[in-house]
Amino acid sequence: MPQIKAIVFDLYGTLFDVHSVATACESEYPGRGREISALWRQKQLEYTWLRSLMQQYADFEQCTADALVYACKFLQLDLSAVGKTRLCDAYLRLAPFPDVPAALKQLNGLGYALAILSNGSTHSIETVVRNAGLSAEFQHLISVDSVRTFKPHATVYELAERQLGVERASILFVSSNAWDATGAGYFGYPTCWVNRGGTFDEMGRTPDHIVTSISAVGPLLSTLQRS
Repeated sequence: MPQIKAIVFDLYGTLFDVHSVATACESEYPGRGREISALWRQKQLEYTWLRSLMQQYADFEQCTADALVYACKFLQLDLSAVGKTRLCDAYLRLAPFPDVPAALKQLNGLGYALAILSNGSTHSIETVVRNAGLSAEFQHLISVDSVRTFKPHATVYELAERQLGVERASILFVSSNAWDATGAGYFGYPTCWVNRGGTFDEMGRTPDHIVTSISAVGPLLSTLQRS
């Protein structure tokens, strides 16, 4: 295995907890926060995949807003314009998982180039990372906007290889989304799946490495580089 020179992270669900929006949902609809958050995320993902297949790109903010409208309609909840704005804004203020800040600093200290490759728009990625105070940890924040399609399309994974200027075999791709790790693996990245209690999808590939937290990535790489 070639030496790992860079690490590319997924953003949503990997570094940042998408269900931290449940708090805002609970404020709008007491007793329904987790339910709304779960359906909202499910439809958000579905809309990105469906739009990719239909070649009808809309940026991540639009997909997120549309998914929220659907979720509220399905759950028979009234959604005001003000409420919609407030909840969509919560997606720009996601909380990082607790171990993420220290883990990123450790990886930077070890000399790895760090990047995010996300289905988010340029605006959404930059805003989420800045609001968490983590902008300085990354050399690149890479959005799908330039190719106008979403992961797991191969053209998206190609963006990271091109922008980092590092061959794909030397880039570790880290995601907690099994479909994302699978897509990255088919593209040719060594993959690390962050398993937070899920089951890996059956799509013809398995991740090269499995960890249970971002803080475990550094020790994993130290082991690999010694072998």
